[in-house]
Amino acid sequence: MSGPSPLVICLGHLVADHSFWVEDVPQPPAKQVARRYGLGVGGLAANAAIAVARLGGQVRFWGRVGDDSNGGTLAEELAGYGVDTSAVRIAPGARTPVSAVLLDPVGERVVIAFRGEGLDLDPEVLPMERLGEAQALLCDPRWPRAAEAALRAARAQGIPSILDAEKSEARLLAALVPLTDHAIFSQPGLQIFAPGVSPAEGLRRALAAGARLAAVTRGENGTLWLAEGMEAPAETPAFRVEATNTSGAGDVFHGAYALALAEGMALPEAMRFASAAGALRAQDGETPDRAAVEVMLQG
Repeated sequence: MSGPSPLVICLGHLVADHSFWVEDVPQPPAKQVARRYGLGVGGLAANAAIAVARLGGQVRFWGRVGDDSNGGTLAEELAGYGVDTSAVRIAPGARTPVSAVLLDPVGERVVIAFRGEGLDLDPEVLPMERLGEAQALLCDPRWPRAAEAALRAARAQGIPSILDAEKSEARLLAALVPLTDHAIFSQPGLQIFAPGVSPAEGLRRALAAGARLAAVTRGENGTLWLAEGMEAPAETPAFRVEATNTSGAGDVFHGAYALALAEGMALPEAMRFASAAGALRAQDGETPDRAAVEVMLQG
């Protein structure tokens, strides 16, 4: 693509991720020695922002942290990936989100999440007047008031919006899905949004609620998606990789998809691009660059 890289704004969660690689996830009571440990940036929208930067897009992260020891360090580390963090707000007296991630040898994970305290800032602290500079907006549900305000503004301005419809409270998904253009669910997220029905029917319900495209990522089983005007869902197959760390793979999928929309890719092409990026992340736990994704797409 010629010309300047498009801009994606990612709004939502920034987390201090403590990752422990273990031989297996034990049942309590238990004690186990980790093979490896890592501390780094996590969070749905933050991981997506890193993906956008790695894949060649411009990206701004809109979020908030506490004024504790984790907050400032996280924002600095996120900026080190090439993400504009000038709109990260520090909430006085608040505690920054933290997660413990247990990873087994085949990449499956258990996440224990502390979502922070005192972080519900008024969305007016964000530079909403600059939203029109972006070619796409990606939100997760972890700062719902800000996501709602940004999604409404994006729709009013004709900016494509994407919701990372991850496992969340049903009321939050019910409020945010109608405001977004592209609602991309995890399997648990779709089950919460549309309980007791097939995935295809869940996607139809998301479109009926107001989304213009609905999709559900299913790991090695590929992505099922349905857009306005389609009679039945389409399926984008997963790229076959040997997964060693699935943590963040869905977030990278969302970031890659947002960048693909910002670049003007057609929907099937955007789905395939995002699937390749997510698969590469699951392969080794590292967010891929554009060259690696292009190699996978060609191969």
